Amino acid sequence: PGGLRSTSYGTLLDTRPQVIVEKAIKGMLPKNKLGRAQGTKLKVYAGPTHPHQAQQPHPFEIIQVAQ
Repeated sequence: PGGLRSTSYGTLLDTRPQVIVEKAIKGMLPKNKLGRAQGTKLKVYAGPTHPHQAQQPHPFEIIQVAQ
């Protein structure tokens, strides 16, 4: 009881690949209150589809102003 549990990266990559990226990013964050707050805001998705909409910038044409 209470033994060490471990999962290989190959198994983790097949079942839940987003966990690997989350652990890597959270390991780079500062180990304080700010880092924990940033870690809770992190969202990682395992595929190309996600519920967020990308920004759609519109080109702004610069017109030369006569002086």
